[in-house]
Amino acid sequence: MNTPVRRVAIAVMAMVLLLMGNLTYVQVVQAGDYRSDPRNQRVLLAEYSRKRGQISAENRILASSTETGDRLRYLRQYSDGPVYAPVTGYYSITYSSSGIERAADAVLNGSDDRLFARRLSDLITGRDPSGGNVVLTIDPAVQRAAYEQLSSRGYTGSVVALRPKTGEILAMVSTPSFDPNKLASHDSDERMAAWKQFNEADPPVLPNRAISETYPPGSTFKLIDTAAALSSGRFTPDSQLTAASAITLQGTNTQLQNFNGNACGTGETASLRDALQRSCNTAFAQLSAELGEQAIRSQAEAFGIGTTDLQVPMPVATSTIGDIPDTAALQQSSIGQRDVALTPLQNAMIVAAIANGGVVMQPHLISQIQSQDLTPVETTSPDRIGQAIDPAVARTLTELMVNNENSYSGSGKITGVQIAAKTGTAEHGANPESVAPHVWYVAFAPADDPQVAVAVLVESGGDRSNLAATGGTVAAPVGRAVIREALGTDR
Repeated sequence: MNTPVRRVAIAVMAMVLLLMGNLTYVQVVQAGDYRSDPRNQRVLLAEYSRKRGQISAENRILASSTETGDRLRYLRQYSDGPVYAPVTGYYSITYSSSGIERAADAVLNGSDDRLFARRLSDLITGRDPSGGNVVLTIDPAVQRAAYEQLSSRGYTGSVVALRPKTGEILAMVSTPSFDPNKLASHDSDERMAAWKQFNEADPPVLPNRAISETYPPGSTFKLIDTAAALSSGRFTPDSQLTAASAITLQGTNTQLQNFNGNACGTGETASLRDALQRSCNTAFAQLSAELGEQAIRSQAEAFGIGTTDLQVPMPVATSTIGDIPDTAALQQSSIGQRDVALTPLQNAMIVAAIANGGVVMQPHLISQIQSQDLTPVETTSPDRIGQAIDPAVARTLTELMVNNENSYSGSGKITGVQIAAKTGTAEHGANPESVAPHVWYVAFAPADDPQVAVAVLVESGGDRSNLAATGGTVAAPVGRAVIREALGTDR
């Protein structure tokens, strides 16, 4: 073979190899990407030719598919859409999916490996293929109570309710909410109009504030400080701290004041118990300086702050205490300000752990996976993450939180039910003095046998002009109402 022919042959062989490599890459490596590409009409038609599985909670169907007789055979529908939208999310022809619809997509569309036997049976018998079902841990009564408490007041915020012993999420609410039915519509004009409306809404309606947004926790972070102090063995509830109305941050000329510039009691010092009850910034700034950054950071991490891979099964934004370059920064961080930022779910996890004897449980939304005929395929078991504090420390913290709740005024107290709680008021924005604060209420009940733990976050005091808003006046009534519903009491 002469040289020119040999070169042509080599070139042809190279091109054949490149073509085979490209085909392999497209059909094997990129197959999943092409399949999930929303522009792939064949996949879209195949998806909508199968009946997507239902999402339910306590025998209440939250999301289901109904036959249309159109080219897109099934239409996704949501009952009480805005109430459950932060949990179910949406499933849209144009705008993909969110929430459980996305996180449990493989189950709902029937492609999950746990449903292989049913898929094989459908193939053999000729039955129309369909998706599996997802049963949630949500308590519909608690979810509705939380939603109505926020929405009826016009609050922008979130409520998370957990079962402390198991990590089951009983409620996950974010307001203002949206109607996922509009995004699931087969009418393209309706979908586009809804998408535009939802994305231009102020405040935003699509984000799930419970897990995708972080906020300064304000004085609720003092539970972390107190846990670190008690765990150190150097402090007790009777340990004395400064009662000054203001102190100078260490190494600076900056003054840190208590709320409204109030002194922490009538004397020069106040006990840790009274400082937590009165939520004295100066006392906790002193406490954190004595404990040191590592003690505070380690305690925060033990409660789960800083975890980057938390899923419920939707991914959860990472909570953080931020960088702490010096003692002054530590003192600011210890009162839940500066760079400290928590999701409402994380704050609920902290009080749930205190309620559970210091044990942090994995929070979860899915109770059970079912096959197409509602036969259980997999049931979620409680999963322990770790021990944040010793049981004795948890008991002491509970006593202190009971003391807090009993000192709070405000509506919604439940006769005969002892709640353990902490409120928080958090400054935010470039000019905090002119912006209404975010307010918090974290609690569990009954204190002696906890059945529910809640975190309530109300953005900008519930009313952007309410500069005097506090957790006790704004967020606490919401939290107590949710606790009342979770415990099934009408008192």
